[in-house]
Amino acid sequence: MTAVRDSVIPGLYEIANGGEVIYVSADGRYALKGDIYDTDHGRNLTDRRRADARQDLLKALPDDETVVFAPAKARYTVTVFTDVECKFCRMFHNEIAEYNRLGVKVRYAFFPRPGPGSDAWRKAETVWCSANRQEALTSAIQGTDPGATKGPCRTPVGRTYDLGKTLGMLGTPGIFTDKGEYISGYRPPAQLVEMLRAGETRAD
Repeated sequence: MTAVRDSVIPGLYEIANGGEVIYVSADGRYALKGDIYDTDHGRNLTDRRRADARQDLLKALPDDETVVFAPAKARYTVTVFTDVECKFCRMFHNEIAEYNRLGVKVRYAFFPRPGPGSDAWRKAETVWCSANRQEALTSAIQGTDPGATKGPCRTPVGRTYDLGKTLGMLGTPGIFTDKGEYISGYRPPAQLVEMLRAGETRAD
């Protein structure tokens, strides 16, 4: 979804498409790719706009198109784009109980990096079509057989893969907060919670 609006600089329009924001002159002849800073307040306005656009896209991804690991009472929610063959995704998932203990709800969305037709893609679809997706995802990420499927089924793998690209994914795991902020790569539980807490402070 592409959104066009006036930028804070007269004569420039802002065009946002997922995680990408560019600025274009009124006549469409010139385009500028870069960040605009509010020097009076020390804010990166472009980064905030990226986060707003990502937030809207993530809100459109329901829990039932992800594999959810959640504590009884969640303080934070993150959407984690994962590849079952990624070693850093394995490191993240090996600590899923600790993320949950610290109040983090994790929504896993599939992002098999090699793309359609790859072994990672097939495994992601197998996980989704399993009777117990949590157990199947854990097995697949740990490199063991995710088990038998409950039969042919429609999967969200293509949708979440395309969504990850639109959001500007740079690698897996790709972590997105519920405010649309992007955290690239594995973060240990305590560090991730500190980053989420800092994000709350910035929002305030």
